[in-house]
Amino acid sequence: MINKFRTSFLAAPYAVWVLICTILPLLYILGYALTNDAGSFTISNLTAIAEPVHLKSLWLSIKVAFVTTIICLIIAYPVALILHNLKITNKGFIVFLFILPMWMNFMLRILAWQIILSNNGILNSILSAIGLPTIHILYTKAAVTLGMVYDFLPYMILPIYNALSKINDQIVEAAADLGANWLTTFTKITIPLSKDGIISGIIMVFVPALSSFVVSNLLGGGKVLLIGNVIEQEFTLARNWNLGSGLSIILMIFVLVSMSIMNKVDDSENGGMLV
Repeated sequence: MINKFRTSFLAAPYAVWVLICTILPLLYILGYALTNDAGSFTISNLTAIAEPVHLKSLWLSIKVAFVTTIICLIIAYPVALILHNLKITNKGFIVFLFILPMWMNFMLRILAWQIILSNNGILNSILSAIGLPTIHILYTKAAVTLGMVYDFLPYMILPIYNALSKINDQIVEAAADLGANWLTTFTKITIPLSKDGIISGIIMVFVPALSSFVVSNLLGGGKVLLIGNVIEQEFTLARNWNLGSGLSIILMIFVLVSMSIMNKVDDSENGGMLV
């Protein structure tokens, strides 16, 4: 009885935090989404996602988030594998170097890329210096994708690295003793045993990339309109909180469905929940 009371007492701050910072804001947004300016019930804010301009933005967001996730995975897995196989004692310091940029202000990092990618920026200066033609990548979808990859790459590296670190080296050694070559060991043991980290990384990159709007604002220059930009403009420029909330609820549902599908895929193979 005392232990139960102690557990409830210790959990009370967390419950208050969830209530104030999660449940109440969600109810607030849901209330706006299901009402109009006059306060009457309506679902028009939810069905507005079917309008061509909103569908186009949502589809573009999905494509950018998908490409960002794939590029992050292609880069992150070899990096995590190299970090795992490093024969040094202080691997934590090397991992720290990879997450160090995350400690810098998010806006400063994106503004730095804006300077690097500008027509007279560092990138074109280097290309001109070595005799190559300059490129005009700023304010394009490529620039937005590049900024997202830079920002979200650590979120893919860390879970994969953690998953690789949990693989028992004796299993890999046993496979080698049984005659498995490097490729067989990698495809039959390393990848399956690190699948949890891969799926966690995919979710941690895809979800924020899908709803991002700051990167497209700064590196897209208003020419790349993602669904996050539409929602942000409804709240800040149009002052239409009802429509902004309705689109936010739809995006939230889309994200939850995506995460459920990823979890179901994982459950069907090893029976574990990831998130």
